[in-house]
Amino acid sequence: MMLAELKKMRVRLAVNSLLVFIIIVIALFAARITPHDPYKTNLAQALLSPCREFPFGTDHLGRCVLSRILSAAPLSIFSALAVVFIVATLGTFIGVISGYMGGIGDAIIMRITMIFQAFPYFLLAVAVAGMLGIGLVNGILSLIVVFWTTYARLGRSLVLGIKNENYIKAAKLCGAKSYHIIFKYMIPNIASPILVTAILDISAVILSMAGLSFLGLGAQRPTAEWGAMMSEGRNYLQTAPWTVAAPGMVLFLVVVSFNLLGDKLREFLDRRVTGN
Repeated sequence: MMLAELKKMRVRLAVNSLLVFIIIVIALFAARITPHDPYKTNLAQALLSPCREFPFGTDHLGRCVLSRILSAAPLSIFSALAVVFIVATLGTFIGVISGYMGGIGDAIIMRITMIFQAFPYFLLAVAVAGMLGIGLVNGILSLIVVFWTTYARLGRSLVLGIKNENYIKAAKLCGAKSYHIIFKYMIPNIASPILVTAILDISAVILSMAGLSFLGLGAQRPTAEWGAMMSEGRNYLQTAPWTVAAPGMVLFLVVVSFNLLGDKLREFLDRRVTGN
């Protein structure tokens, strides 16, 4: 029974992984599969409803909504992947060092993370982006500033749970250097929860980037970005709802896909560890 359940979990994980893989492939080849120029304007075709030539209709400038959605995919997805990679690497390293070394440095780092996490992460990102100035790069920097604390606290807590294990003590008795213990014994043993958290955070970063662009703090016109497209289309919500619904639905599907992958991966890893 346990083996059958584990097999089902593997199948569900494989299906979710395939879905995310398809999304990434589409983003990689978006420039080649867009049916129209995403930046070409034609006021004679403005606000056309979905049809054969324009499956998702056109926006207020006559641009193909489908083409702009596809064109925005690399920016939205790969920027989020870059942000998550940076914050996961940086935050985990800070947390591991803090938890392993302890002392006053650990106390200072934890107080800093507590200050950052005292505010809702999106409101803090908006505040940081506002201070840095509008623009995609500053929006990405604001998300890096906000999200690193999650991995710092997680990495620290995981290290505190294993730093007194026998194999760590044995490595110290054998004269292993601190950096050797951290990179060879500690980080590999805490990689699984870090990976699951990172996958789940991809969707949060994508949503946050879209939110910043929607508010005018992220990608700027005429750059194709899902949040910016929804912001432009909200003025035509009653007459041309597809200008908001199409990018919103794509954003929803991408976020759900990454969330499902993270959830299934966590369930699979937990089941393998517990054996239940």
